[in-house]
Amino acid sequence: MQATEQPHYRLLRQLAECQAYPALLEACAHEAGSTEVDSLRALALAQLGEAQEAEQLLQLLNAAPITEVMAVDMAGAYLALGHTDRAEPLLRRPPIADAPTESLRLARLGLCQLQQNHPREALEQLLQSIVQHPRITVFTHALRLCANPQNTEQGEQLLAAAKQHWLTERANWPEDGAAFYDQQLRGLRLDLWLVGDAFDAAETWLEEQRHTLPESDWCHLLMGYAQRLQQRDRHTEAEERLRAGLNHYPQHRPLLLQLAELTQLQGRKAQANALVRKAINAAGQAGEPTTGLWLRLVHNNVQNNAPLAEHALAKARQELDALPADSMTDSRADSQQAALEFQYRLGLAGLYGQQQSLDKAEAEYRQLLSEQPDNLGVLQGLGQLLMQLGRIDEAIEYFETLKTQDPARGHAALINASRYPEDDATLQQLEDVAHTPGQEGSVRASLLLQLAKTYEKRKDYPRAMELANQANSAAQRLLNYDPKAHRQRCARIRHAFNAEFFKYRPPAQYGLNTNVPVFVVGMPRSGTTLVEQILAGHSEIHGAGELGLIPGAIAGMERWERRTGSGRRYPDCADDLSPKVAQGIAQNLLDELQSYAPEAKHVVDKLPHNFENVGLIKFLFPNAKIISVRRDPRDIALSNYFTDYAAKHGGMGFAYDLDWIGEQLADHNLLMHHWQQVLPGEILEVQYEEVIANPEASAKKMLEYIGVSWEADVLNFAELDRPVKTASVWQVRQPIYQTSKAKWRRYQNHLKPLISATNRKITWEPIRMTSLPEPGWLDTGVDHYNAQQFNKAERCFKQLLHFVPEHGAANFMLGLVYANNGLLADAIGHMEQGLERCPWNRDWRNDLARAYRLNGDENKADALFKKRELENEINTPEDIMSDTRYTTPTSSGVY
Repeated sequence: MQATEQPHYRLLRQLAECQAYPALLEACAHEAGSTEVDSLRALALAQLGEAQEAEQLLQLLNAAPITEVMAVDMAGAYLALGHTDRAEPLLRRPPIADAPTESLRLARLGLCQLQQNHPREALEQLLQSIVQHPRITVFTHALRLCANPQNTEQGEQLLAAAKQHWLTERANWPEDGAAFYDQQLRGLRLDLWLVGDAFDAAETWLEEQRHTLPESDWCHLLMGYAQRLQQRDRHTEAEERLRAGLNHYPQHRPLLLQLAELTQLQGRKAQANALVRKAINAAGQAGEPTTGLWLRLVHNNVQNNAPLAEHALAKARQELDALPADSMTDSRADSQQAALEFQYRLGLAGLYGQQQSLDKAEAEYRQLLSEQPDNLGVLQGLGQLLMQLGRIDEAIEYFETLKTQDPARGHAALINASRYPEDDATLQQLEDVAHTPGQEGSVRASLLLQLAKTYEKRKDYPRAMELANQANSAAQRLLNYDPKAHRQRCARIRHAFNAEFFKYRPPAQYGLNTNVPVFVVGMPRSGTTLVEQILAGHSEIHGAGELGLIPGAIAGMERWERRTGSGRRYPDCADDLSPKVAQGIAQNLLDELQSYAPEAKHVVDKLPHNFENVGLIKFLFPNAKIISVRRDPRDIALSNYFTDYAAKHGGMGFAYDLDWIGEQLADHNLLMHHWQQVLPGEILEVQYEEVIANPEASAKKMLEYIGVSWEADVLNFAELDRPVKTASVWQVRQPIYQTSKAKWRRYQNHLKPLISATNRKITWEPIRMTSLPEPGWLDTGVDHYNAQQFNKAERCFKQLLHFVPEHGAANFMLGLVYANNGLLADAIGHMEQGLERCPWNRDWRNDLARAYRLNGDENKADALFKKRELENEINTPEDIMSDTRYTTPTSSGVY
């Protein structure tokens, strides 16, 4: 009696039909010796990812006589292993008399056609399979092929047939498998609507499903819908749908995390972090582990917010260490813990790199690589670290390995290292990947930009420009860059840091007397990296790279203004920096600068966009040296246009449109003219083309300006042994070359938008900016209040309120003064105004409640405490609380 005729074999086939592969593998173990059973066991092994064992078993089966049924099952195993070439010959046998087996042969033959990118032939085979013997798995494959504008009618008919079949078949499936195909059918329902742009029908149905589906199923459906919207470049609508879902299920962690990913993708990192923290809080309230969520926070911030990443990493370590040794009772849980440990160490390696602990970073990456040689994150992280260290050949080895695992990521990394793919087939494959819809949208802009560079290298300039245009047009959908807002901001900077500002607030009295800082500024891609490399070759000068020190100081000033509820922002608030505060900020910045090279006489910060911050720099550091790098604006424009900035949302959004680049160039030019006017003789201007043509003369001029003696070694900058983190990381390891000059001529027929925007008249809205005649009224008033000099404090707060009537802290502090003087009615009015501007301030809320009670208004006091309880005692946001410039007092012990 053959195995196919035995009852237990029919049970094995039923397990295979329902994709219950773990149960199938276990059941097959009790039926050793039968080749037909072994072919099912090979299928189960392949589907469960046990590739090596499956391959060994298939090799043994190939040596035995192969029946028709075995051929179909072995082909299924080969398909699961990705070996279409070995599966297809087994399926090209004559038709099988048994209908279910013939149907399975046709279905798997259709999958072969699908993997070979023959969708029409694949659909034909799948439909024939359904006619022979319907299967829900085959229905879903066929429906995906019908999700296009040409096949929607056929798709609707097929979906109706699939639903009818599933009504009778679902009961035969295990619950997890049945739930999976429930989700598949719901998702395919959405696909058929969206391919026909029937968004209204999809959203109406989605809302109807909320009343019938459990929370987890409906949220899963909603998340799938949001992903489909993103693939169609409808990111704003995707965000709206996710937020609407959170209105119904505010604690649903997958929803929170998907929205976090979307906001991260759009460059709104603070919102993304807040959403992940909400997920952490929700998990904690549910008594569930949060380690993976903390590690996600690490991943999101390791490149741009090292302090937060370090904090999150410590939280993850704390939770991992708290796990009892005997808490893992099964291999799956143990595997999960091992995966979390690995991700923790990967985050630690990345953090070491950001903190310039490069030896530790490399050691950690290499240890991780020894444990998982094919891990994509490790390969890419180690490769990028080696690029920064100038060990480019080593980096390329890891990128080559990365390419075998993920061709798109690997080729992108290699192109950044100037290793370009040469064969047309690879370029076409990469272009196909770039046009595969994903969460970034309908195209992957970053990969298209890498391809644009490749075609430029081939001197196919029209094709390079075509791809750059496609990439930048796609990237703009994710940007919130506003050229008008940037122009207005530049106008406000010029207005705030004018000649009058420096006349009445002389930097020599306000700033720090040090000549350590050197700032290299200019438009991105203007040659700032080359200039910094030359300077860093001097024995007394350290090149620290692109530092966020000055933008960080500005962010701290804005945090302080939010904390005090002043309603002011930078640059408006610069006039409130007293000598004490200005010198305190400058000292903190100097300490951080010197920490990079304690023995260096000068430290260089080459953040290009500091050209906007020259006024603040010279205010804080009167003796700082500033080198402005200029270059042919057309070359700057094209270099930016062809560069994929990982931090495109951090001030680089302009680089994705030639018109925007032109306006930014004009803004830069006007700002630099302004700084030369208000700070005459303070800024050294160098021309990139002159540095290229005569590096020695340019270097001597820069070193003389800084005040150090000539050293010929500065011209050997390509051999400089120091890490470099910049978009120019490959170029800085090369000797000076002339090919970067006048590259614009290759694309001169495409530059009309750039030239038009650059030459357009610069206009901005009228500037309305409150200027304080004296700085530090709030600081001084608080000092007087703490000394119980209430009359003097009152005068300071009233002076500030005369210029900024809505100032939260000044109003509240004036209220405290009145309360101490027994003027409760006046006190309460001002305290209410202050708390309205800073509703997160718990201390102020307590003070106002006490004032209400002293005034006999118990109801208002109780209502205020009740509101506090409802808000779960939410205090000021973390980014505001982190600023400890000074703390406004509470009323404890005062009244």
